[in-house]
Amino acid sequence: MLDQAQHPQLSATGQLLRDPDWWRGAVIYQIYPRSFQDTTGNGVGDLPGITRRLDHVASLGVDAVWLSPFFTSPMKDFGYDVANYRDVDPIFGTLADFDALVERAHDLGLKVIIDQVISHSSDRHPWFEESRQSRDNPKADWYVWADPKEDGTPPNNWLSVFSGPAWRWNSRRRQYYLHNFLIEQPDLNFHNPDVRAALLSEMRFWLERGVDGFRLDTANFYFHDAELRDNPPLPEAMRSEIYAPRSDAYNFQHHVHDRNRPDNLAFLKEMRSVLDEYGAVAVGEVGERSTGIELMGEYTSGGDKLQMCYAFEFLSGGILAPRTIRNVVQRFETAGPDGWACWAFSNHDVVRHATRWAEGREGPGERDTILKLAAGVLMSLRGSVCLYQGEELGLGEAEIPRDRMVDPSGIALWPEVKTRDGCRTPMVWTGDDRNGGFSDAEPWLPIPDEHLALAVSSAEEDPDSLLAFYRRLIAYRKASPSLVKGRLTFLDAEPSILAMLREADGEATLCVFNLGEEPARFELPEGMSVAGAAPGLFGGRLDGDTIRLAAHDGFIARITR
Repeated sequence: MLDQAQHPQLSATGQLLRDPDWWRGAVIYQIYPRSFQDTTGNGVGDLPGITRRLDHVASLGVDAVWLSPFFTSPMKDFGYDVANYRDVDPIFGTLADFDALVERAHDLGLKVIIDQVISHSSDRHPWFEESRQSRDNPKADWYVWADPKEDGTPPNNWLSVFSGPAWRWNSRRRQYYLHNFLIEQPDLNFHNPDVRAALLSEMRFWLERGVDGFRLDTANFYFHDAELRDNPPLPEAMRSEIYAPRSDAYNFQHHVHDRNRPDNLAFLKEMRSVLDEYGAVAVGEVGERSTGIELMGEYTSGGDKLQMCYAFEFLSGGILAPRTIRNVVQRFETAGPDGWACWAFSNHDVVRHATRWAEGREGPGERDTILKLAAGVLMSLRGSVCLYQGEELGLGEAEIPRDRMVDPSGIALWPEVKTRDGCRTPMVWTGDDRNGGFSDAEPWLPIPDEHLALAVSSAEEDPDSLLAFYRRLIAYRKASPSLVKGRLTFLDAEPSILAMLREADGEATLCVFNLGEEPARFELPEGMSVAGAAPGLFGGRLDGDTIRLAAHDGFIARITR
């Protein structure tokens, strides 16, 4: 093995780092392991199944895969309740299966990013089993414990994301423990340096196995207010039926004491120093609807914390307006001018954007037109990109019958809050069998009939399919330094038009999108000339100095002067 001191381009494991900034502008494909491919016939996806299907992922031209949790778990929250941070749950396979997956991914030129769920563990984790035994054992302070008030009620007014109080009574210790999520997910005490050190050690375990980075679940939940002060009510100005619907009592509070704590920044710097030893990266999930963009800037600025973050501004609500997109991006640039965002329109926690934005559009090609437009906007923003499995097929949200729901938050808040099961149904590889080529057995979640018609096998046969479009779009982006890492400038345009100039290393690209229901036009700024539109993408055309766009159409082209 070459010596890292003599070769700074090497990671701690001796791997050659061809581009330490590979993550900047990367396209990351999220895989939900339970729903990607089953190879054992039990109706649940597994690691060998992912390995088997990696060729499909690589064919998209993406840079990395992000694997949702596959660790040992009681599966109360489907892997987001970890009982052993260093092993694979038997339902998904073995460590050897994981190593084979990483090797195959690397052979295909794909980086591997895995989830790290460290704000809390499962109540079955040995750390918690020990902590709950007494107030004076070696791990007594590894979780957040607090005495009751004099009347026996919880120590403060904090609420759980999954409904009800965030405190659970333990009769042995005669104290409450904090759980921001399920009762079975006790929160770790990040004020304890031994806890922080132990969690970083768990991350090193996977770095030594060759992973290229981590997606950090609920990265803004790590620390709590040590004084356990009550949260105040959510200010009127921050209330929104999109970002904070009042059907959920959790949204009545301004969560300034149970999350988003300033103590977090020092720990993110500790984590970054570990990541840098291995040439690894982290993308943090900021679970905050009101000030998430500002936290993204704070967590990624300075080059000494997380490389990138995502929040939920583009993961909720109906089709985006140009003004909304500009506002979100400019908020981030103000909050973290040297930071880096990771943008996404769908993931495993939200209603798929194919439903949010294209529902009811069943005319010839109309649905795909909307989804191609969305993909074009996403790939043109400054930042990295996350695609969620099935997004390239146009999978919509599945309607899950009440008796088939398994999502704990969906069950607790049903029917007012949408279950997350609808975005987690299995991938459809073939349309000629009831299980879509996912499994020989009944899948853990039902596959809707409308998904079968969108299967990979069908899309592969159609050069105009959404799948083919994603491949062309990603290839064009990767060949454009301005789109991968370039600066972004918004250009003035009529209200339905989103116009952006991307520039880097002497190259410039013009991206213009009509998000409206009627045809529109965009006048080139004085002195600007563009080449012909990028082939095989959108129908917008250049007419002199005017770009003419149909409804829900785009135009992407190199600037010649």
